[in-house]
Amino acid sequence: MTTVAVQGRVQPTRAVAQPVPLTRITSLELRKMFDTRSGFWLMASIAIAALLATGAVILFAPDTELTYSTFAAAIGFPMAFILPMIAALSVTSEWSQRSGLTTFTLIPRRGRVIGAKAIASVIVGVVSIPVALAIGAVGNLLGTAITGTDLVWDVSLSDAGFIILGNVLGLLVGFMLGVLIRNSAGALVAYFVSTVVLSTMFEVLSASQAWFRDLRPWIDFNYAQGPLFDGAPTAQEWANLGTSGVIWLVVPLVVGLSMVMRSEVK
Repeated sequence: MTTVAVQGRVQPTRAVAQPVPLTRITSLELRKMFDTRSGFWLMASIAIAALLATGAVILFAPDTELTYSTFAAAIGFPMAFILPMIAALSVTSEWSQRSGLTTFTLIPRRGRVIGAKAIASVIVGVVSIPVALAIGAVGNLLGTAITGTDLVWDVSLSDAGFIILGNVLGLLVGFMLGVLIRNSAGALVAYFVSTVVLSTMFEVLSASQAWFRDLRPWIDFNYAQGPLFDGAPTAQEWANLGTSGVIWLVVPLVVGLSMVMRSEVK
């Protein structure tokens, strides 16, 4: 509270409140991902899944298949489901746990909260994937040492970068569904439908209809992400990824954000 002189009289003026920095909101959202029992174990499941996948490769893969790419592929499968779940739940928790009224009262600008959740989710994905790949690297060392086979490092740094990008895109799909649906069960079901059921339908249609075979890379976002896990994509594959990403990621996210800004929070 400060004072100003108006026509010889001193009148108090109210200090202008400064907005909460985005960095502080993001750190809060990161902490919210870990500070509950369910959140902690969901995060821990990343390392647990990586360890289980690594152990399964060592135990069951043929000796000739004990390469780093095998470990990376085995670890990437559970990551493709866990990371989108984390991103979706980071958004839907405000509605499913009914904490949104408190959150959006303390920070009225909802876009800053949603943006902080997106940044926090991407940070978790960018950090967790290298950790999982490091676990796979240890498994590669142990597996070849146990079996006496040659040590093969067939995943370059650029390949690892493409793998991280592919997983982050999958994470953003989960985040988009959380923003669009704003219900934990609904967002998770929608993710599995979009990645399993819809991809299967596109696969069957591509196999049975010649006209759809060339069209599929432009409209099937999951299919368009495949080259990211197979090496450096070509220019056309980048174009396929961008076009299908606009259809299945950008447009639904914009719709979801507009609904979040206008919806009533109870």
